[in-house]
Amino acid sequence: MVQAADREVRSWFKTYQPLLVIVTMITLVSLQSWPDREAFMLNFMAGFFIVFGSFKLFDLAGFKSAFSTYDLLAQKWSSYGLIYPFLELVLGFAFLFNYQINFALWGSVVLMGFGSLGVINALRQNKQIQCGCLGTSLNLPMSTLTLIEDLVMVIMSVIMLLK
Repeated sequence: MVQAADREVRSWFKTYQPLLVIVTMITLVSLQSWPDREAFMLNFMAGFFIVFGSFKLFDLAGFKSAFSTYDLLAQKWSSYGLIYPFLELVLGFAFLFNYQINFALWGSVVLMGFGSLGVINALRQNKQIQCGCLGTSLNLPMSTLTLIEDLVMVIMSVIMLLK
């Protein structure tokens, strides 16, 4: 019984290792601004959007296809999957260069908040689909981690808007 649980945990870490490494590195780089909480969140959001948006560019057509399996807008308007990575990049660079921060924060709330609705829908239906969070060059399954990513970005944006 313990061995089965141990294998399951190792399998989970092996599956999500790329995501965990990337988020850990973004977090570590963002810590350079600690203890300034606002600067930490701006740096984290910049790193998140730039890295995640960039990975989607490796296979834009593949991302578009994977994204349309769960994103509500991409299901209705397929070109949204081609635009989405660039929206993430614009937000990331806005955060990085401290440009139009309120606009970027609202953009993050809308983009990630709306995106989380599609993720919730896919999770509720127990769909076994590829997560497009890091594009299709890394084959990650849709999971609650996808929802956590989206909601953390929404929460951080709301915290910054309420300051």
